[in-house]
Amino acid sequence: MKKLLLAPLFVSLVCCAQPQLTQQDFANTINAAELRVLLYTYASDEFEGRETGTAGEEKAVQFLRDQYKAMGIASGTKDGTYFQPMTLDVRGKNVASKNVLAFIEGSEKPEEILVISAHLDHEGVKNGKIYNGADDDGSGTVAILEIAEAFQLAVASGQGPKRSILFLHVSGEEKGLLGSKYYTDNPVYSLENTVANLNIAMVGRTDPKRKGDRDYIYLIGSDKLSQDLHDLSEEANQKFTNLTLDYTFNADDDPNRFYYRSDHYNFAKNNIPVIFYFNGTHDDYHQPSDTPEKIQYDLLEKRAQLIFHTAWEIANRNQRVVLD
Repeated sequence: MKKLLLAPLFVSLVCCAQPQLTQQDFANTINAAELRVLLYTYASDEFEGRETGTAGEEKAVQFLRDQYKAMGIASGTKDGTYFQPMTLDVRGKNVASKNVLAFIEGSEKPEEILVISAHLDHEGVKNGKIYNGADDDGSGTVAILEIAEAFQLAVASGQGPKRSILFLHVSGEEKGLLGSKYYTDNPVYSLENTVANLNIAMVGRTDPKRKGDRDYIYLIGSDKLSQDLHDLSEEANQKFTNLTLDYTFNADDDPNRFYYRSDHYNFAKNNIPVIFYFNGTHDDYHQPSDTPEKIQYDLLEKRAQLIFHTAWEIANRNQRVVLD
């Protein structure tokens, strides 16, 4: 479905040859209409809430694999399956699950890796009600697909990233960050050569408790391990998207402890600089009412474009992100 939608765009950008496409041209391919189509599928009842280890989650990982295949983006695993199989300890029970990995190799520094992550799982079915998880974390999942496609269009135009990019969809987040822990305990690519992790969880809504403009995103962790990453992030936003970057939950004494509650933390524990992108919680958080019609797709588009621009800068500048 996505392949059919995007074919005309691909032809107009790459084949019909404007002389030199820009970073902004690629970012503009990330758009609300495509995000909506993807999310209405990914957060539909067909996927049965995507609980770790269930048939619904298996449908989700196959969907993600098929999207990357349609875009022509390579598997991030040596066996070419796109899957990192794992057995997770979920409350004392062994549960079989998978992370999904897709990979664009860098043109100049392929050994250096930027990881862009989101969790693919959600809460499943409870008391006969499906928890679709449109914002949590369908929004982050489809944002990665659009970001990956934008980078693949850059590759097709001869402007692929200098560093490699791993698009990592992890399972088991709702069970305790288990999929990202499995990846960092069993890395497919060297953690020493992983330059940063941009983690996306819940970027399609707004926080009803927050005062101020709606064109914002909470950033968490950007300055915890690397002032250089923080400055790069600020500069990318000022140059391209002009969102309000809200650091409310970045405080060391934040009672919510969000820094420790999403998948970036397993990278941060390994001294890898991170940014966690987050819109805050709302009344539909972890409820069956977290459904795709409530997503603010214009905001999701702009936030995904911000992450793309930040990733572009990390992947293409001469110096890797400096660890403090």
